[in-house]
Amino acid sequence: MFRKLQKFMALTLTLLLAAGANTMVQARDFRLGLITPPPHVWTKAAIAFGEELSQETDGAHTVAVFPSRQLGNEAQMMQLLQTGGLDMAFLTMAEVSNRIPQFGAFYAPYLAADVNQAGALLRSKVAENMLALLPERAGVVGIGYGMAGMRQIASRDAVGSTADLAGKKLRITPFEPIKDFYNEVGAAATPMPLPSVYDALANGQVDAIDMDLELIWKLKYHEHSSDVLVTNHMMFPMIGLVSAQVWNSLAESDQDVIGKLMAKHLDSVIDTYIELEPSFLEEVKKTDVNVRMLDASFFGEAAQGWTEIWADKSEGALAELKTALE
Repeated sequence: MFRKLQKFMALTLTLLLAAGANTMVQARDFRLGLITPPPHVWTKAAIAFGEELSQETDGAHTVAVFPSRQLGNEAQMMQLLQTGGLDMAFLTMAEVSNRIPQFGAFYAPYLAADVNQAGALLRSKVAENMLALLPERAGVVGIGYGMAGMRQIASRDAVGSTADLAGKKLRITPFEPIKDFYNEVGAAATPMPLPSVYDALANGQVDAIDMDLELIWKLKYHEHSSDVLVTNHMMFPMIGLVSAQVWNSLAESDQDVIGKLMAKHLDSVIDTYIELEPSFLEEVKKTDVNVRMLDASFFGEAAQGWTEIWADKSEGALAELKTALE
């Protein structure tokens, strides 16, 4: 009897040690990349997600956040995600739309009237269902959406109408939907990464920039602008991604906690912009720049021209997103 008990205890100890070894194997130090600087809302949300994940898992999982393109631009980070060389990223939807045209539909001019509508759209069932396209077509798992503020224009020179933008070099985020829009406007769309924008605007390398109010204020683009045109012409979504290779290597329980917490902090980004967008506008108004409040009529037929291009290119996603707000 004693020998049987000894064998039982030895087997139990072996199983416990094996379980402990498996727990050690599952512990991960994740890396999360962004293009935004440390003070940005997205970066703060990424840090908060990592801190809560560590707390929730008693330190088994940690997240090292790399802002300001430390791990490369968005195209490079997407490639790293696809190969498993990067675990996670908060990326603008621009790079996703470059690979999956349906996501370009989110950038339809005046699809959302303001940040409140933009938030509602990103929380819609239509938007949620589109995440299912990502694993097979991009090699990543989409956890959820965030956003930045609505897009505006800051210009070195006074702008009375779109005729004043004709042929002018206007900085854009490097992706097709926004390029197509400004081509319709008649501006010379000039793709440029975020870290280069301040100097380019200061030295006249570009004449104007497409930007949100938060960065126009926080990164002081207003210092080299004559006019800020508050047009709210386009929403600017963000998407939280996990490498599909990394995701598939995780236990289901780890997938659950990571998915739950990342989605929570992505959603908090939406809430933050809904709350703070008016204050960003007030801060810009306090500067020396001339702030002009404009509606869709400012761009004339440009929005309709964009829709004609993207109605088919988005493979039906544009029509579905429009119904989500009805």
